[in-house]
Amino acid sequence: MYRILVTVCRRNPPLKTPNFCRNSSTWHFPPVMALRTTFLDAFQDTMKPLFSDPDIRLNSVLTRLEESVRYNTTDGKLNRGVAVLHTTNLLGRSDKKEQAIALGWCIEILQGFLLVADDIMDNSLTRRGKPCWFRKVGLSAINDSILLDSSVYTLLKAHIKSESCYLDCLELFLDVTRKTSYGQGLDLESESLALCDFTMDRYSAIVQYKTAYYSFYLPVALAMHLCGHNKPEQLESAKLILLQIGHYFQVQDDYLDCFGDPKVIGKIGTDIQERKCSWLFITAMSLASQEEKALLGEIYGLTDDASVARVKELYHKLPLKEKYQEYCNTTYQDISAAIAEDKSGLPKETFSDFLDAIHKRNK
Repeated sequence: MYRILVTVCRRNPPLKTPNFCRNSSTWHFPPVMALRTTFLDAFQDTMKPLFSDPDIRLNSVLTRLEESVRYNTTDGKLNRGVAVLHTTNLLGRSDKKEQAIALGWCIEILQGFLLVADDIMDNSLTRRGKPCWFRKVGLSAINDSILLDSSVYTLLKAHIKSESCYLDCLELFLDVTRKTSYGQGLDLESESLALCDFTMDRYSAIVQYKTAYYSFYLPVALAMHLCGHNKPEQLESAKLILLQIGHYFQVQDDYLDCFGDPKVIGKIGTDIQERKCSWLFITAMSLASQEEKALLGEIYGLTDDASVARVKELYHKLPLKEKYQEYCNTTYQDISAAIAEDKSGLPKETFSDFLDAIHKRNK
């Protein structure tokens, strides 16, 4: 990880202003909003194992770690973390509240690690309306990201080791972190790929690995392990549905990057400038004439305002809005049908709460 981040940083690419990676997207999840206060109130007690050590020579490092954790986790929406608590409640194990909260904070710290690293690789300026962590502390943030990653396993050991699901949760975090890194690798490759290699299959792989596993599958799977609903067929059934929801979520995010109101979505879209392998671009290429394809090939990924405006003009000219609405309606129906037919034995709300939270979102 050190070698990868330092190599990318040394390239010193042009600043992107502002940059918000795929992982930063917001959605309103009513059950999460209701439990967010409970989750935040438990922060200090949950984090105690991270911020203390008998070796007083580590005091300054641990103070820095606490600052890093707070800066990179508590300002977020906390949807992923609180979803563990929500799912645990749905599964009838409110007695596991403390453990569910600890697992939720593990996810939020994992996300903090991923975002700090992503911002360094993208040479970003802002995150959640404030300077990226590495803009505040410099490239020593590389070490902070590694400490954040290791903190996940410190908390797991402190809060979950006595549970029968400890090994399952440990292996799940390792597996999902690896998969998310695969997704980041695929996304970074887009910078050098020929545009003809931007296919829907490649897009689906990026979304599945970079976003869907850790944002949708991980919170539910952790709660399933904690509550004992973790037969292989149950986990596989849940994964299939949750990965579909994750894909739907990212398509929405790609659409809003161009067509959303920055005042509503809270960010200025930069997928065009960053030459992202996005649903909009791939769909546009499938609808465009040969002349329009040639134009996109010339200007997609250029950062000057005129080129970005020309891409957006073509996006508006093509029937992308209609194709998007068609996709949303069909996908919502397909996922709803999959939920209705699910044989895992899990409450339907385990999936429908996620789906209903993102359906028709405008930010």
